[in-house]
Amino acid sequence: MKLNITPLIIEIFFTFCLASSPYAYAGSVFIVHSYSLENICGAPQHQGVMESLTEAGLIEGDNLVVHKYAMDTKKVNNTPELIDRQAEIVLAKVKEINPDVLVLLDDNAFRTVGLKLVDSGVNIVFSGMNSQPEDYDRKIKWMDSRLKPGHNITGVYEKLHFIEACRVQKKILPELNKVLVLSDESPTGKAVRRQIQKEIDEADGSLGIEFETVISHSWEEYIRIMQERCSDGTIGTLYPAVTLLKDSGGKTYSTPEVLTWTVANCKIPGIPINFSFARLGMLGGAGVDFISMGRQAGKMVAAILKGASPSEIPIEDAQRYALVFNMKRVKELGIVIPNDILMAADVIFK
Repeated sequence: MKLNITPLIIEIFFTFCLASSPYAYAGSVFIVHSYSLENICGAPQHQGVMESLTEAGLIEGDNLVVHKYAMDTKKVNNTPELIDRQAEIVLAKVKEINPDVLVLLDDNAFRTVGLKLVDSGVNIVFSGMNSQPEDYDRKIKWMDSRLKPGHNITGVYEKLHFIEACRVQKKILPELNKVLVLSDESPTGKAVRRQIQKEIDEADGSLGIEFETVISHSWEEYIRIMQERCSDGTIGTLYPAVTLLKDSGGKTYSTPEVLTWTVANCKIPGIPINFSFARLGMLGGAGVDFISMGRQAGKMVAAILKGASPSEIPIEDAQRYALVFNMKRVKELGIVIPNDILMAADVIFK
């Protein structure tokens, strides 16, 4: 009888490496990206998770095994059927890997994978959730409260700090009276709109700014809307929250393509949802710090690997926003950033 000894050899080699490591074996983590591994939202979250694990003495290759998978639900697997198929693949991998902690980045992974593993015994930490946790809880009971989840899931909600971003923009543009929010009908787009409206309602008109939301259902419609609105002298700044559009031929346009076109064809300043958007040419201001959000999630992962239960770890809002500017865009639009704001910037793109 022929024996397949390859898995055994790998296991022996891995055990030897761990035994010779200065760290005691801590466990395994499986990080699942809703989008691609290089995605402008997911990649910095992944980076943040790994930074917190390293800081906690959990070192990939020494005492920690890290698996990763990209569902690629933005540009490739972006129909309900394809997203569900990706979820099936991930669920099979979870069963095969049996990780100590499953990390789910952004909503598609949480919605299609996390909700299927409620009370399954798999420890889950999410990051970058745009929909309200309570909305998901109404679909499947996975959370007793944000303060004490009570089940096998905890994580970090992606609070946009939208009103604070507008407040910073008002300091940059004192004459700012109107913000145009650009959105789409993707699940992420709908979730972002709800969060923005929630923050606007809570602000209760204190900024003295008018907010208008425009929803595009296709790439062609987005272009038409922007050609019309970019000549509207009443709009002081844009808040692009468009994550997925398709043209009449079925081609997909995700955030980088949308922002690149917008910057090239519209001379209205823009607020970045996260600091990476300024790299694509947006003026800048206050945006979600995705690396910091990932670090928050990473601290939860580290705590679980060291014995804590997700049921006892409070769900957190993303705590930090980054102040970022694209100086090329600033100069192109002839805008002067006050020195105190510029000096406080976290990132400045030349």
